[in-house]
Amino acid sequence: MKQTIVSGMRPTGKLHLGHYLGVIQNWVELQDKYDCYFFVADWHALTTKYDKTEDLRQNTLDILTDWLACGIDPEKSTIYVQSLVPEIAELNIYLGMITPQNWVERDPCLKDMAKILKTKEGQASQINFGLMGYPVLMSSDIMMFNADFVPVGIDQVAHIEITRDITRRFNNLYGEFFHEAQPLLNHCSLICGLDGNKMGKSFHNDIKISDTAEVTSKKVMTAITDRSRLRKDDLGHPDECEVAFKYWKIFGSEDEVNTVRCECEKGQRGCAQCKRQLGDKINSRLAEIREKRKYYENHIDEVEKIINEGSAKARVKAKEILSQVRKLVKMY
Repeated sequence: MKQTIVSGMRPTGKLHLGHYLGVIQNWVELQDKYDCYFFVADWHALTTKYDKTEDLRQNTLDILTDWLACGIDPEKSTIYVQSLVPEIAELNIYLGMITPQNWVERDPCLKDMAKILKTKEGQASQINFGLMGYPVLMSSDIMMFNADFVPVGIDQVAHIEITRDITRRFNNLYGEFFHEAQPLLNHCSLICGLDGNKMGKSFHNDIKISDTAEVTSKKVMTAITDRSRLRKDDLGHPDECEVAFKYWKIFGSEDEVNTVRCECEKGQRGCAQCKRQLGDKINSRLAEIREKRKYYENHIDEVEKIINEGSAKARVKAKEILSQVRKLVKMY
Protein backbone atom coordinates (compact mmCIF):
# COMPACT_ATOMS: atom_id res chain seq x y z
CA MET A 1 0.00 0.00 0.00
CA LYS A 2 1.13 3.54 -0.78
CA GLN A 3 1.92 5.83 2.10
CA THR A 4 -0.37 8.82 2.60
CA ILE A 5 0.29 12.50 1.98
CA VAL A 6 -1.96 15.39 3.02
CA SER A 7 -1.50 19.01 1.95
CA GLY A 8 -3.71 22.02 1.27
CA MET A 9 -3.93 25.68 0.36
CA ARG A 10 -6.08 28.54 1.60
CA PRO A 11 -8.34 29.92 -1.13
CA THR A 12 -6.95 33.43 -1.57
CA GLY A 13 -7.46 33.77 -5.33
CA LYS A 14 -5.83 32.66 -8.55
CA LEU A 15 -2.42 31.08 -8.13
CA HIS A 16 0.86 32.56 -9.34
CA LEU A 17 4.24 31.19 -10.42
CA GLY A 18 5.40 30.97 -6.82
CA HIS A 19 2.62 28.52 -6.05
CA TYR A 20 3.29 26.53 -9.21
CA LEU A 21 7.07 26.22 -8.80
CA GLY A 22 7.11 25.94 -5.02
CA VAL A 23 4.14 23.64 -4.41
CA ILE A 24 2.00 22.41 -7.32
CA GLN A 25 4.86 21.13 -9.44
CA ASN A 26 5.95 18.98 -6.50
CA TRP A 27 2.41 17.73 -5.85
CA VAL A 28 2.08 16.58 -9.45
CA GLU A 29 5.18 14.40 -9.07
CA LEU A 30 4.06 13.01 -5.70
CA GLN A 31 0.75 11.75 -7.15
CA ASP A 32 2.43 8.71 -8.70
CA LYS A 33 4.30 7.74 -5.55
CA TYR A 34 1.82 8.33 -2.71
CA ASP A 35 -1.84 8.20 -1.79
CA CYS A 36 -2.43 11.97 -1.96
CA TYR A 37 -5.12 14.09 -0.31
CA PHE A 38 -5.11 17.69 -1.54
CA PHE A 39 -7.63 20.14 -0.09
CA VAL A 40 -8.80 23.72 -0.29
CA ALA A 41 -8.60 25.05 3.28
CA ASP A 42 -11.69 27.25 3.32
CA TRP A 43 -12.14 27.03 7.11
CA HIS A 44 -8.58 28.22 7.54
CA ALA A 45 -9.39 31.20 5.32
CA LEU A 46 -11.96 32.30 7.91
CA THR A 47 -9.34 32.59 10.64
CA THR A 48 -8.21 35.94 9.22
CA LYS A 49 -10.82 36.73 6.54
CA TYR A 50 -14.03 35.96 8.44
CA ASP A 51 -15.46 39.35 7.47
CA LYS A 52 -14.53 39.08 3.79
CA THR A 53 -16.24 35.98 2.48
CA GLU A 54 -17.86 37.40 -0.64
CA ASP A 55 -15.18 35.86 -2.89
CA LEU A 56 -14.63 32.65 -0.92
CA ARG A 57 -16.61 30.39 -3.26
CA GLN A 58 -15.08 31.87 -6.41
CA ASN A 59 -11.59 31.70 -4.93
CA THR A 60 -12.17 28.03 -4.19
CA LEU A 61 -13.17 27.38 -7.81
CA ASP A 62 -10.19 29.40 -9.07
CA ILE A 63 -7.63 27.52 -7.01
CA LEU A 64 -9.05 24.16 -8.04
CA THR A 65 -9.11 25.20 -11.69
CA ASP A 66 -5.43 26.10 -11.40
CA TRP A 67 -4.65 22.76 -9.76
CA LEU A 68 -6.38 20.79 -12.49
CA ALA A 69 -4.70 22.83 -15.23
CA CYS A 70 -1.28 22.19 -13.68
CA GLY A 71 -1.79 18.43 -13.56
CA ILE A 72 -3.40 17.55 -10.22
CA ASP A 73 -5.39 14.53 -11.36
CA PRO A 74 -8.64 13.48 -9.62
CA GLU A 75 -8.01 9.94 -10.89
CA LYS A 76 -4.74 9.81 -8.94
CA SER A 77 -5.42 12.09 -5.95
CA THR A 78 -8.33 12.84 -3.64
CA ILE A 79 -9.20 16.49 -4.19
CA TYR A 80 -11.63 18.00 -1.69
CA VAL A 81 -12.85 21.13 0.07
CA GLN A 82 -12.16 21.18 3.79
CA SER A 83 -15.63 22.33 4.86
CA LEU A 84 -17.26 19.54 2.84
CA VAL A 85 -15.63 16.98 5.15
CA PRO A 86 -17.29 17.79 8.52
CA GLU A 87 -15.53 14.86 10.18
CA ILE A 88 -12.48 17.13 10.33
CA ALA A 89 -14.40 19.48 12.64
CA GLU A 90 -15.31 16.64 15.03
CA LEU A 91 -11.72 15.43 15.14
CA ASN A 92 -10.68 19.01 15.81
CA ILE A 93 -12.84 18.98 18.96
CA TYR A 94 -11.19 15.85 20.32
CA LEU A 95 -7.69 17.10 19.57
CA GLY A 96 -8.48 20.51 21.05
CA MET A 97 -9.45 18.82 24.32
CA ILE A 98 -6.00 17.27 24.77
CA THR A 99 -3.84 20.16 23.52
CA PRO A 100 -2.32 22.39 26.24
CA GLN A 101 -2.74 26.12 25.74
CA ASN A 102 1.01 26.82 25.83
CA TRP A 103 1.57 24.41 22.90
CA VAL A 104 -0.70 26.53 20.76
CA GLU A 105 0.71 29.85 21.92
CA ARG A 106 4.30 28.93 21.08
CA ASP A 107 3.47 27.34 17.74
CA PRO A 108 5.25 29.13 14.84
CA CYS A 109 2.26 28.53 12.59
CA LEU A 110 0.04 30.62 14.85
CA LYS A 111 2.68 33.32 15.13
CA ASP A 112 2.93 33.52 11.35
CA MET A 113 -0.84 33.72 10.97
CA ALA A 114 -1.12 36.38 13.66
CA LYS A 115 1.15 38.65 11.61
CA ILE A 116 -1.52 38.73 8.92
CA LEU A 117 -3.83 40.70 11.20
CA LYS A 118 -3.90 44.38 10.37
CA THR A 119 -4.34 47.31 12.71
CA LYS A 120 -7.95 48.49 12.70
CA GLU A 121 -8.92 52.05 13.61
CA GLY A 122 -5.68 52.59 15.46
CA GLN A 123 -6.26 49.60 17.73
CA ALA A 124 -4.27 46.36 17.51
CA SER A 125 -6.56 43.58 16.30
CA GLN A 126 -7.34 40.84 18.76
CA ILE A 127 -6.57 37.24 17.88
CA ASN A 128 -9.90 35.48 17.47
CA PHE A 129 -10.68 32.04 18.89
CA GLY A 130 -10.56 30.46 15.44
CA LEU A 131 -7.08 31.78 14.75
CA MET A 132 -5.88 30.71 18.19
CA GLY A 133 -7.03 27.19 17.33
CA TYR A 134 -5.45 27.23 13.86
CA PRO A 135 -2.59 24.83 14.80
CA VAL A 136 -5.06 22.26 16.16
CA LEU A 137 -7.27 22.48 13.07
CA MET A 138 -4.17 22.10 10.91
CA SER A 139 -3.30 18.99 12.91
CA SER A 140 -6.83 17.68 12.37
CA ASP A 141 -6.40 18.10 8.62
CA ILE A 142 -3.25 16.00 8.70
CA MET A 143 -4.42 13.37 11.17
CA MET A 144 -7.87 12.99 9.61
CA PHE A 145 -6.35 10.78 6.93
CA ASN A 146 -3.57 9.41 9.16
CA ALA A 147 -0.92 11.01 6.97
CA ASP A 148 2.58 9.59 6.83
CA PHE A 149 4.07 12.71 5.26
CA VAL A 150 3.35 16.40 4.77
CA PRO A 151 5.21 18.07 1.88
CA VAL A 152 6.82 21.29 3.11
CA GLY A 153 9.67 23.66 2.37
CA ILE A 154 12.65 23.72 4.72
CA ASP A 155 11.26 26.88 6.36
CA GLN A 156 7.98 25.12 7.21
CA VAL A 157 9.28 22.03 8.99
CA ALA A 158 8.68 23.56 12.42
CA HIS A 159 5.03 24.14 11.55
CA ILE A 160 4.14 20.44 11.72
CA GLU A 161 5.89 19.82 15.04
CA ILE A 162 2.71 20.57 16.96
CA THR A 163 0.91 17.92 14.91
CA ARG A 164 3.55 15.38 15.93
CA ASP A 165 3.21 16.51 19.58
CA ILE A 166 -0.58 16.14 19.48
CA THR A 167 -0.26 12.75 17.79
CA ARG A 168 2.03 11.47 20.53
CA ARG A 169 -0.27 12.81 23.24
CA PHE A 170 -3.32 11.16 21.67
CA ASN A 171 -1.51 7.84 21.28
CA ASN A 172 -0.27 7.99 24.89
CA LEU A 173 -3.76 8.72 26.21
CA TYR A 174 -5.88 6.41 24.08
CA GLY A 175 -3.56 3.84 22.49
CA GLU A 176 -1.31 3.76 19.45
CA PHE A 177 -3.34 4.71 16.41
CA PHE A 178 -2.14 7.78 14.53
CA HIS A 179 1.07 7.93 12.52
CA GLU A 180 3.51 10.70 13.42
CA ALA A 181 3.51 12.62 10.14
CA GLN A 182 6.99 13.35 8.85
CA PRO A 183 7.98 16.42 6.80
CA LEU A 184 8.63 15.59 3.17
CA LEU A 185 11.03 18.28 2.02
CA ASN A 186 10.19 20.06 -1.19
CA HIS A 187 13.30 20.99 -3.18
CA CYS A 188 11.43 22.77 -5.98
CA SER A 189 12.60 26.16 -7.21
CA LEU A 190 11.50 29.27 -5.37
CA ILE A 191 10.83 32.47 -7.27
CA CYS A 192 10.76 36.07 -6.11
CA GLY A 193 8.32 38.71 -7.28
CA LEU A 194 8.99 41.04 -10.20
CA ASP A 195 10.23 43.68 -7.74
CA GLY A 196 12.66 41.32 -6.02
CA ASN A 197 10.50 40.80 -2.94
CA LYS A 198 8.38 37.78 -2.03
CA MET A 199 5.87 37.06 -4.80
CA GLY A 200 2.28 37.74 -3.75
CA LYS A 201 -1.01 38.95 -5.16
CA SER A 202 -1.30 41.69 -2.53
CA PHE A 203 2.15 43.01 -3.52
CA HIS A 204 1.14 43.34 -7.21
CA ASN A 205 4.42 41.72 -8.22
CA ASP A 206 3.21 38.31 -9.36
CA ILE A 207 2.69 36.47 -12.62
CA LYS A 208 -0.45 34.39 -12.42
CA ILE A 209 -0.86 30.99 -13.98
CA SER A 210 -4.08 32.33 -15.54
CA ASP A 211 -2.51 35.51 -17.01
CA THR A 212 -2.58 35.75 -20.80
CA ALA A 213 0.67 35.62 -22.77
CA GLU A 214 0.34 39.34 -23.48
CA VAL A 215 -0.16 40.25 -19.82
CA THR A 216 2.76 38.03 -18.82
CA SER A 217 5.09 39.65 -21.36
CA LYS A 218 4.16 43.12 -20.10
CA LYS A 219 4.70 42.09 -16.49
CA VAL A 220 8.11 40.59 -17.24
CA MET A 221 9.19 43.89 -18.80
CA THR A 222 8.79 45.48 -15.34
CA ALA A 223 11.17 42.98 -13.70
CA ILE A 224 14.18 44.50 -11.95
CA THR A 225 17.54 43.81 -13.59
CA ASP A 226 21.14 44.92 -12.99
CA ARG A 227 20.77 48.40 -11.50
CA SER A 228 24.36 49.31 -12.43
CA ARG A 229 23.66 49.20 -16.18
CA LEU A 230 22.63 52.47 -17.77
CA ARG A 231 23.09 51.68 -21.47
CA LYS A 232 22.55 48.60 -23.58
CA ASP A 233 26.27 48.07 -24.23
CA ASP A 234 27.36 48.52 -20.60
CA LEU A 235 29.05 45.44 -19.20
CA GLY A 236 26.49 43.51 -17.17
CA HIS A 237 26.65 41.60 -13.89
CA PRO A 238 24.15 38.71 -14.12
CA ASP A 239 24.62 37.64 -10.51
CA GLU A 240 23.62 41.15 -9.42
CA CYS A 241 20.54 41.10 -11.65
CA GLU A 242 17.85 41.11 -8.98
CA VAL A 243 15.07 39.30 -10.85
CA ALA A 244 15.45 38.66 -14.59
CA PHE A 245 18.54 36.44 -14.47
CA LYS A 246 17.09 34.47 -11.55
CA TYR A 247 14.05 33.77 -13.75
CA TRP A 248 16.33 32.67 -16.59
CA LYS A 249 17.94 30.10 -14.29
CA ILE A 250 14.49 28.66 -13.59
CA PHE A 251 12.93 28.75 -17.04
CA GLY A 252 15.93 28.51 -19.39
CA SER A 253 18.02 25.52 -20.39
CA GLU A 254 21.63 25.31 -19.24
CA ASP A 255 22.85 26.45 -22.66
CA GLU A 256 20.41 29.37 -22.71
CA VAL A 257 21.45 30.49 -19.24
CA ASN A 258 25.12 30.36 -20.22
CA THR A 259 24.41 32.37 -23.37
CA VAL A 260 22.48 35.01 -21.43
CA ARG A 261 25.28 35.28 -18.88
CA CYS A 262 28.02 35.57 -21.52
CA GLU A 263 26.19 38.16 -23.66
CA CYS A 264 25.22 40.21 -20.60
CA GLU A 265 28.77 40.30 -19.23
CA LYS A 266 30.12 41.39 -22.63
CA GLY A 267 27.49 44.11 -23.07
CA GLN A 268 26.01 42.31 -26.09
CA ARG A 269 22.55 41.88 -24.57
CA GLY A 270 20.34 44.75 -23.46
CA CYS A 271 17.99 44.32 -20.51
CA ALA A 272 14.88 45.04 -22.62
CA GLN A 273 15.84 42.40 -25.19
CA CYS A 274 16.66 39.97 -22.38
CA LYS A 275 13.25 40.43 -20.74
CA ARG A 276 11.36 40.10 -24.03
CA GLN A 277 13.00 36.73 -24.61
CA LEU A 278 12.39 35.76 -21.00
CA GLY A 279 8.69 36.55 -21.39
CA ASP A 280 8.58 34.22 -24.39
CA LYS A 281 10.23 31.44 -22.35
CA ILE A 282 7.75 31.76 -19.51
CA ASN A 283 4.80 31.84 -21.90
CA SER A 284 6.10 28.74 -23.66
CA ARG A 285 6.38 26.91 -20.32
CA LEU A 286 2.82 27.85 -19.34
CA ALA A 287 1.14 27.44 -22.73
CA GLU A 288 -0.23 23.92 -22.19
CA ILE A 289 -1.30 24.70 -18.62
CA ARG A 290 -3.16 27.80 -19.74
CA GLU A 291 -4.89 25.88 -22.52
CA LYS A 292 -6.12 23.33 -19.98
CA ARG A 293 -7.20 26.11 -17.65
CA LYS A 294 -9.23 27.72 -20.39
CA TYR A 295 -11.03 24.41 -20.89
CA TYR A 296 -11.98 24.17 -17.21
CA GLU A 297 -13.04 27.83 -17.14
CA ASN A 298 -15.51 26.99 -19.89
CA HIS A 299 -16.60 23.77 -18.16
CA ILE A 300 -16.89 24.90 -14.55
CA ASP A 301 -19.54 22.23 -13.98
CA GLU A 302 -16.77 19.64 -14.36
CA VAL A 303 -14.74 21.41 -11.68
CA GLU A 304 -17.72 21.38 -9.33
CA LYS A 305 -18.29 17.69 -10.05
CA ILE A 306 -14.66 16.95 -9.18
CA ILE A 307 -15.08 18.92 -5.93
CA ASN A 308 -18.21 17.01 -4.94
CA GLU A 309 -16.92 13.58 -5.90
CA GLY A 310 -13.52 14.17 -4.29
CA SER A 311 -15.08 15.47 -1.07
CA ALA A 312 -17.44 12.47 -0.93
CA LYS A 313 -14.46 10.15 -1.41
CA ALA A 314 -12.55 11.95 1.35
CA ARG A 315 -15.52 11.56 3.70
CA VAL A 316 -15.50 7.80 3.28
CA LYS A 317 -11.93 7.62 4.59
CA ALA A 318 -12.58 10.31 7.21
CA LYS A 319 -15.59 8.42 8.61
CA GLU A 320 -13.49 5.28 8.88
CA ILE A 321 -10.78 7.10 10.84
CA LEU A 322 -13.26 9.01 13.00
CA SER A 323 -15.12 5.80 13.89
CA GLN A 324 -11.87 4.40 15.30
CA VAL A 325 -11.14 7.65 17.14
CA ARG A 326 -14.58 7.65 18.79
CA LYS A 327 -14.02 4.09 19.99
CA LEU A 328 -10.60 4.92 21.37
CA VAL A 329 -11.89 8.01 23.18
CA LYS A 330 -14.83 5.89 24.49
CA MET A 331 -17.52 8.16 23.01
CA TYR A 332 -21.08 6.84 23.07
